[in-house]
Amino acid sequence: MIYVELEVPLKKPEQTFGFFCYFYAMHFLYILYSEKANKYYVGETDIVEERLIKHNNHSYQGSFTKISEDWKIVLVFECVSRSQAVLLEKFIKKMKSKIFIQKIIVDNEILKEIIFKNNY
Repeated sequence: MIYVELEVPLKKPEQTFGFFCYFYAMHFLYILYSEKANKYYVGETDIVEERLIKHNNHSYQGSFTKISEDWKIVLVFECVSRSQAVLLEKFIKKMKSKIFIQKIIVDNEILKEIIFKNNY
């Protein structure tokens, strides 16, 4: 989150009122697919393209994605915060279902329902 303090002039130029304005950095839930491994991978990040390169280059030691180097992005879902993206990532991984992931890819409205049901 970027923090910016703005000065807003009031009636007299010598008076100012400071207030805070927050700009949220976007965060994303992403799903990758490897045709070679016939597997999906679910993750979260603020820079999807960079993360894809790191997965394909095996930059993450011990990562599930080291099983292949042909990962492709099949879904990117924009979230309002990192915590929202993590919530979705954990929910999907907890399901442990390839069929569920395929349903999400076809209809990402499911993700909006998960967010709503979790009062986020």
